[in-house]
Amino acid sequence: MGLFDFLKTKKNTASIAKERLRIIVAQERSSRGAPDYLPMLQRELLEVIRKYVSVDAEAVKVDLVKDGAHDVLDISVSLPDERPSAA
Repeated sequence: MGLFDFLKTKKNTASIAKERLRIIVAQERSSRGAPDYLPMLQRELLEVIRKYVSVDAEAVKVDLVKDGAHDVLDISVSLPDERPSAA
């Protein structure tokens, strides 16, 4: 680092970080081959399940799995062990 390097204009680090994150997300999606709607589908499923059972966000997993020539939507829901007592 030179003596006068601090006088140079610095790039906006937030915008650089945001752009890097976009690149990483795009690479992850392309490498997995997963459609963009899966996170939204996971959130909506969680909302519906929470109407009936108290579960946390990690309880619902949605994945797209290749089965030969077909794509299979794999939905996994971890339900709590506790059952509400009948009144």
